[in-house]
Amino acid sequence: MAKKALITGITGQDGSYLAEFLLSKGYEVYGMVRRSSIDKFERIEHIREKIRLVQGDLMDQSSLDEAVKGIMPDEIYNLAAQSFVPTSWNQPTLTGEFTGLGTTRVLEAIRRIKPDTRFYQASSSEMFGKVREVPQNELTPFHPRSPYGVAKVYGHYITVNYRESYDIFACSGILFNHESPRRGLEFVTRKITNGVARIKHGLATELRLGNLDAKRDWGFAGDYVESMWMMLQQPAPDDYVVATGDTHTVREFVELAFDRAGLDWKKHVIIDPAFFRPAEVELLVGDPSKAKLVLGWKPRVSFEELVRMMVDADIERLKCA
Repeated sequence: MAKKALITGITGQDGSYLAEFLLSKGYEVYGMVRRSSIDKFERIEHIREKIRLVQGDLMDQSSLDEAVKGIMPDEIYNLAAQSFVPTSWNQPTLTGEFTGLGTTRVLEAIRRIKPDTRFYQASSSEMFGKVREVPQNELTPFHPRSPYGVAKVYGHYITVNYRESYDIFACSGILFNHESPRRGLEFVTRKITNGVARIKHGLATELRLGNLDAKRDWGFAGDYVESMWMMLQQPAPDDYVVATGDTHTVREFVELAFDRAGLDWKKHVIIDPAFFRPAEVELLVGDPSKAKLVLGWKPRVSFEELVRMMVDADIERLKCA
């Protein structure tokens, strides 16, 4: 009989790639969606007929209970979150409720209804924040620098607590930045590639950015979702850093993106203080040794390939618009 997986946040970047991957493995895939006045299903439109959508909300315990009761899933992947760091400063309480307490509600539904469900929690490199060591691994202390990072730390430790207290098979993937053509336009990588495409097509002349010296460990989302599945196939639950182990500045991303389109970035990029964070996270670079050793996971798409893929997709998208 086919395994059943429930994905919260299925309409997001990671959710859409994970749904594709699980379908390729023969799973029955269920996606949780919130009731909203605007349904945004463009990332999963191409697989809409192959998945089943259920209504639910991380803010509402009874809806999560009903979803687990109705599906009785073998695996739950909790990818839903208020995940945009700048928004977490404007909506810190909502971010805590959704990203932090929302995780607890999913775990409660598992504990009460189907305790043998295997659970994946999407933890984040933003939990490291003001880093204590470089690179960061599973034992590096957390020092989050945003309400989003703080909420993710709560979600991470509540997952550990349910694993240790209730013997639930619960794993956290501490994923470093992972991008794709499906990344939201508000994130800096997609803002850059979309901006390049707009300039290339004559729809814009400038691109306003913040700190070009911030360094990140960027990988391809399609590679990273496979590690989530791998964690839940292990004999015992654990936490894993998922990263490339390489770091690049925002400036490097900009240079590669503009170069791909045959443009000179210095003629178009304007540094705007409005886009600097209240507390910057300067250097995030992960040590994925444990994921490589235990899971046998490694990234396939290089940084250069990722930038080219994203620029090409945005240029093509705007050509057809």
